[in-house]
Amino acid sequence: MNGYKLIVKIVGVIIITGLELFAQPFQDRENEPDFSGAPPSPMGEQPMEFFGPPGGPMMFNQKTELITKFDKDGDKRLNDDERKAAREYITKQRVSQFRRRGFRSPFRENAAKPQPGIKIITNDVKIYPDLPLYSSNIVRTIFIEFKSDDWEKELEDFHNTDVEVPAKLIVDGKIYENVGIHFRGSSSYMMVQQGYKRSLNISLDFIKKNQNLYGYRTLNLNNSHEDPSFIRSVLFFDIARNYIPAPKANFVRVVINNEDWGIYVNQQQINKDFIKEWFGTSKGARWKVPGRPNGRAGLEYLGNDIEKYKQLYEIKSKDDTNSWTALINLCKVLNTTPTNELVNALSPILDIDGVLKFLALEIAFINNDGYWIRASDYYIYLDSKGKFHIIPYDENETFSLPEGPGFSSGRTAGISLSPLTGLQDSTKPLRSKLLSLPKLRQRHLIYIKEIAEKWLSLETIVPIAKYYQSLIDEYVKVDNKKLCSYQEFKNAVDGTLMSSGFRRPSMPVTIKDFVLQRQKYLLNCEDIKNLNSPN
Repeated sequence: MNGYKLIVKIVGVIIITGLELFAQPFQDRENEPDFSGAPPSPMGEQPMEFFGPPGGPMMFNQKTELITKFDKDGDKRLNDDERKAAREYITKQRVSQFRRRGFRSPFRENAAKPQPGIKIITNDVKIYPDLPLYSSNIVRTIFIEFKSDDWEKELEDFHNTDVEVPAKLIVDGKIYENVGIHFRGSSSYMMVQQGYKRSLNISLDFIKKNQNLYGYRTLNLNNSHEDPSFIRSVLFFDIARNYIPAPKANFVRVVINNEDWGIYVNQQQINKDFIKEWFGTSKGARWKVPGRPNGRAGLEYLGNDIEKYKQLYEIKSKDDTNSWTALINLCKVLNTTPTNELVNALSPILDIDGVLKFLALEIAFINNDGYWIRASDYYIYLDSKGKFHIIPYDENETFSLPEGPGFSSGRTAGISLSPLTGLQDSTKPLRSKLLSLPKLRQRHLIYIKEIAEKWLSLETIVPIAKYYQSLIDEYVKVDNKKLCSYQEFKNAVDGTLMSSGFRRPSMPVTIKDFVLQRQKYLLNCEDIKNLNSPN
């Protein structure tokens, strides 16, 4: 049965990748195809969905700009009438594409339907007005109120566009009017059917520019796709912040129009506020490297044409030619400099030690969405002094076995994934170029050894994991929107993972088993055992 599910997942990935490669401009047609239903999982639990709702798969990494086209009053956002017109337009565009490609929904009409969440009102919950937003010892409840009961379909229609849907936010008894909300994510969005938990982005300053929640203007609420424990990304970031700049993260419960949508991971946005916290200034340039099955955003040198880089790297700061020129220069130096000159050439423009720690963290904890495998899902920051830094971003697929898109022969070694894997892969030059130098390779291995000894330890990790699990247990138990069963959640730290369909790691391992086996492998790995003392 597990083999069957793995085959199904691989087929889904192949189809999604094909859709990405062949995506074309849209044409107007009538009538929307039927996307209702999805095949039940082989174990008879939650439904599988390869393509997701309209607006997801066909527009991989291609954000559609609608505001300029439909903003009639010039306020740089869409009011109710403008959004209505934009929805009609984008729906027709996407229907046209499905039809032109001969799309036929593979979903069955007898799919299991999501159950409504329990009803919750503001007076039902504890409030924590005196504690920071990212406090690790509480579960804060975030109430979202949309004007329309059609809110989920509207968020679907505007997924991967520049349109945000207005709503009211209520947190700790305080009302925040006119926040902007959109669905976020790629595979974590596409593979989740309507009515189940999908990731949210909330802009507190959508209309009121100084509006913030405990000092933060943006919330990223993640659905823990592929993580039945809910806690992997929180654990990873707790550890990563000991080594490199990394987001804060904790847990919140989300209630939408008084319906419980359960536990989300509340992950700090990598924006000017984050940059100022870590670097003392908000100046500089930032790029997001979005998640894609094919990756290829690993800082390869593609020539001097800026447009080629804009297809892979999404600039989040001012779209400035000088910033792009600096990024291209980094790629050129990294990829074309003779090996014996590389450190001297890179040192003024790249935080080499930070990169080595970044690479060590993601390989030690096997981030299946990381740079080492897909060259995607990370951030690049160019500081005000002209030096680049690499920042981790999407870590819900850590503490697991390597699998999924981006793998090639020789890389699916499971828990025995080599710390020096992929050194011949020219598409990921941060690994293949930097780690080709003996001194840098040794420093990288020293960091991995330290991480393995200190953090891949049952005495260290399991108590923290079990604390987080106990903190959210009562909320997960009643969460009808979660992407796994309650028993899978209970077993995810130190039990026995069960297979209940698509929404679980297809090569499951508990956090306890991962830590135990990964530490043993790494500390007995010849590359690490034979380390010399650091210089």
